[in-house]
Amino acid sequence: MLRACRFFLPALALLLTALLPLATRAAASDTPPEHFTLDGQTLVLNGSGTRYKAVFKVYHASLYLPQKAHSFPQVLQQPGPKRLEIHMLRDIDANELGKLFTKGIEQNTPRQELGHVLPGVVRMGELFAQQKKLRNGDSFALDWVPGTGMSISINGQPQGAQFADPAFFTAMLGIWLGDKPADALLKQALLGTDAPPEAPQGQPAH
Repeated sequence: MLRACRFFLPALALLLTALLPLATRAAASDTPPEHFTLDGQTLVLNGSGTRYKAVFKVYHASLYLPQKAHSFPQVLQQPGPKRLEIHMLRDIDANELGKLFTKGIEQNTPRQELGHVLPGVVRMGELFAQQKKLRNGDSFALDWVPGTGMSISINGQPQGAQFADPAFFTAMLGIWLGDKPADALLKQALLGTDAPPEAPQGQPAH
């Protein structure tokens, strides 16, 4: 038993040392700034929360708006720019993430509107497929600017042309804020209607 401990304890120490930088990066993403400037306008942090897969953190999401809103219709009714920012807390296949986003759009967009947003869905999927993998510490954002459209940026770098159709931005927000969100507790956190979610059990990542 003592011999086993001699090997186990040093190995455990090495493992914890290796994981410490990852834990530090994750903790930094859990405290987003209270304001963000987009298109010359200062936005306020409406809410933020963490998406889990089983007991593991997948990403931290933050919603920025011109003023506070506590329902999806209130978010959509607000004029001005809007931003949804995601910070990855573990590695994930970007192509698979794109597919999950597509599923989220299908579940939260009225059937009669799906054909209208389909071109945007296809292009969004292609953008994420090109990334191969999003790693712990990476980030991406959806930025909406009226009169210009929605841009997708990954690690601060714009990806392709903007999505001009406001219906597609609505469909993208619906993944997190719609009637069938990726995570109901995360939706509450983004809308500021509840405390940040505790780690749920056995839920797939979206």
